[in-house]
Amino acid sequence: MRLPTPVSSQVLEDGDRFLIELERFQGPLDLLLHLIRCQDIDIFDIPIAEITAQFVAAIEHVEQHLTLERAGSFLEMAATLVRIKAQMLLPRRGDLLDDEDPRSELVRRLLEYEVFREVAYSLADAEAERALHRGKGYIEPRPPRRMPELPLELTINELLEVAMSLPAPPEKRPHRAPVRPVTVDEKIELWFKALKRKTRVQFGKFIGRWKTRIHAVMSFLACLELAKRGRVVLRQDRHFGTLWIYPSEDDENS
Repeated sequence: MRLPTPVSSQVLEDGDRFLIELERFQGPLDLLLHLIRCQDIDIFDIPIAEITAQFVAAIEHVEQHLTLERAGSFLEMAATLVRIKAQMLLPRRGDLLDDEDPRSELVRRLLEYEVFREVAYSLADAEAERALHRGKGYIEPRPPRRMPELPLELTINELLEVAMSLPAPPEKRPHRAPVRPVTVDEKIELWFKALKRKTRVQFGKFIGRWKTRIHAVMSFLACLELAKRGRVVLRQDRHFGTLWIYPSEDDENS
């Protein structure tokens, strides 16, 4: 746990002054391990009274700067140290001389924490070194796995048998869009409308708007049908010349 504000405490021991800044430490085990290592104390023979006094002195003015949740871990460690100190001060009976040292559990936790802390430092150093050469999220490319080269064991008859068993490709049929049917009756109505607006209509201009063969054929058939009925007159000044359509005189009088 990294504390939000720098808090300092002084620990006096045999005239020496130790300045402890709790902002540097990740938690109570980190602080306790620092007190042991900076004084070259044997971790398997911790002077629990001295360490307890130094630890309590380091955190005695911290509570007012921390929330209860953050200060709880430090206070819990202080209580654990006081309990161990009390256990070591209590007299032991003769049959309890071989009991486990009250400090053994604390030593185990400190050693375990120190191992994990060193591993974390090593990983952080490796990450910083890698960041100098590779971008974040870079993954080393994996070489393709080499497949063993197997000899081809296939006879010509087997190859022909497999080739003959393959299905034939489907026949390609051209797609044709549906065409709207054109009737002679529709063209007759269009001829009537055109002849009402003009006295004569050129056949080429009449079919020019569609530009398809079916419309030209149906328009011509409509002209023939109207001429048969006597409703229009078809005229040409020469063979293969321009075809003009006139309304019949009877139709004009009507």
